[in-house]
Amino acid sequence: MNNNDQEIDALAFHRAHRGKIEVRSIVPLSDRGALSLAYTPGVAEVALAIAENPASVYDYTLKGRTVAIISDGTAVLGLGDLGPEAAIPIMEGKAAIFKEFAGIDAFPICLDTRDVDEIVETVVRIAPVFGAINLEDISAPRCFEIEKKIRARLDIPVVHDDQHGTAIVVLAALINAFSLTGRKFGNAKIVVNGSGAAGHAIAEILHSYGAEDVIVCDSKGIISPSRTNQSSHKRALAEKINKGSREGDLESALFGADVFVGVSKGNILSDNHIRMMAKNPIIFALANPIPEIMPERALEAGAAIVATGRSDFPNQINNALAYPGLFKGLLAKRDLKIDSELYIRAAEALAKHKKDPAMDALLPELFDKTLPDAIASAL
Repeated sequence: MNNNDQEIDALAFHRAHRGKIEVRSIVPLSDRGALSLAYTPGVAEVALAIAENPASVYDYTLKGRTVAIISDGTAVLGLGDLGPEAAIPIMEGKAAIFKEFAGIDAFPICLDTRDVDEIVETVVRIAPVFGAINLEDISAPRCFEIEKKIRARLDIPVVHDDQHGTAIVVLAALINAFSLTGRKFGNAKIVVNGSGAAGHAIAEILHSYGAEDVIVCDSKGIISPSRTNQSSHKRALAEKINKGSREGDLESALFGADVFVGVSKGNILSDNHIRMMAKNPIIFALANPIPEIMPERALEAGAAIVATGRSDFPNQINNALAYPGLFKGLLAKRDLKIDSELYIRAAEALAKHKKDPAMDALLPELFDKTLPDAIASAL
């Protein structure tokens, strides 16, 4: 299917269904008796029980199986700032995946504000209905502050999936890719291109997992503690992972590198870039919808393993492999500490669930409905 055909089909699909999710009752309301239990007068007893014991809201309502998917539309896929209305179909798609693969009810909430404190306050005010908050497609560096502030205000799980879901899946794919190519995290050179939400989280989880040589680049080159033209979150990341204060452009970072992970801009890698890397390099060209280099070109240039974020090529690395199981586990075990160790457990479970990883099949299929339970039980 070429891009034009896909565009026509996608538009027709969404127009025909007018979205991808709906709200429907899960209890029969076929007679007065049922109605009196589901609504007045019987529901008054449930309201009183919850008022007396607020924790029982998880027993009597949808809260314990429901997630709010929050976006402001400022970082939609790899397309950029498209606004809250344009973010709705992506959030609907996530909600459909939550339900299909994890049995979780999720609802898209796209906010018409870009103000950090307004977003935080809005999420806090609507949180009583939900068991967890999934932040999505919010631009960096605002996303870091928003996640931190909401977590400080709420006692339910809050996860920015663009950061942590993506990082989990990348780590899982690298665990299996390293096993296939005989590499070790302790001595591999890894280049992450993109220092936004996904790139930041990927670098941090790889560092936590034991990768000692991780270089992060943005459009100006390697982020370094000594660089002046960078934001505070980039400086903090550089101070954490760039111990040697290395500087230079993407090309200098790629020299001798074992791995390239792209989460920024498409069409930036050339055949020569891959040839200057270590022998049999691993290329994760994850920019969407246009990868950093097309898979066939990367393989011809000498890459041993190539993955993209797209479903029409082998080796799709997509956070949909992680977030249904991650949130299922968080909803089931509400006292879990959300930190790098939890994300690593999720990544290891995801990698392990692929029984026979291959160069062109590093991870399980998205349609493997046993995967969410495997991740959830590992948390």
